[in-house]
Amino acid sequence: MDKAQQASEKIAPQTLEEALALLARRDAELAALRDVQQQWVHAVSHDLRAPLRHVLAFNPLIAELLQQAAPSADDLQEACSFLQTMDQSAKRMAAMFDGLLLLSRAARQPLQWQAVDLQAMLQRLQVQLQARNPGHNIEWRLPATAVVVQGDAQLLEQALTAALSNAVKFSHQQIQAQIAVTVEEVSEAMQILVRDNGAGFDGSRADRLFGIFQRMHRDSEFDGVGTGLALIQSICQRHGGQASIEAQLGQGCTLRLSWPQSASFPSQ
Repeated sequence: MDKAQQASEKIAPQTLEEALALLARRDAELAALRDVQQQWVHAVSHDLRAPLRHVLAFNPLIAELLQQAAPSADDLQEACSFLQTMDQSAKRMAAMFDGLLLLSRAARQPLQWQAVDLQAMLQRLQVQLQARNPGHNIEWRLPATAVVVQGDAQLLEQALTAALSNAVKFSHQQIQAQIAVTVEEVSEAMQILVRDNGAGFDGSRADRLFGIFQRMHRDSEFDGVGTGLALIQSICQRHGGQASIEAQLGQGCTLRLSWPQSASFPSQ
């Protein structure tokens, strides 16, 4: 039996209940795709316009200042300030495009199903993130025993990298940051919980954070463009799961990744 035949047998429903479950999952996938399409339209037509407006608005002002026969020191200083704003806006737009590209790739690449050692992956990511933040005092608590989940290893690593990177970033102001990852088996799903004691946010607005370019904090407080949680949600949904988040302002947050362990794999 070749791999294609084995894959088709894993996907094809064998009973009426499995067929109904598959139809329900496909309906949910279509609804999610329509929601994502609306988010992309809004992101391109609205969110990307903000940094572009800065570039377009300051260009004629700079030209006006520098076209004078002998610009004063104040004029030159003002022109430099405008150029700095344009540079920041261009860099932000580039980061937004990078985020959209990452989302697009994660949504389109074929799923390569395999058994993934979650404990080993988390330990590797911990080493990488700690090396990138040498001055950040972090107390890590990861699963003490091996945990195996089914899924695409590359996409799962992207989701966990985004989740842990957020935890590191938003706990950066803590003297003793605490980041904990636990895994719970609930029904036919693995619940991967990422907790931190960072800045947190108003929990009543949690649902909107999974949209593209959605943020709760000002750029001056924390960097980023707001695509990390959207990426996590997209990857979870491709595996037939869901992501959710809970938080309180000033008391950190808990990100929950529901990762199905059903024997019948979701569609590609």
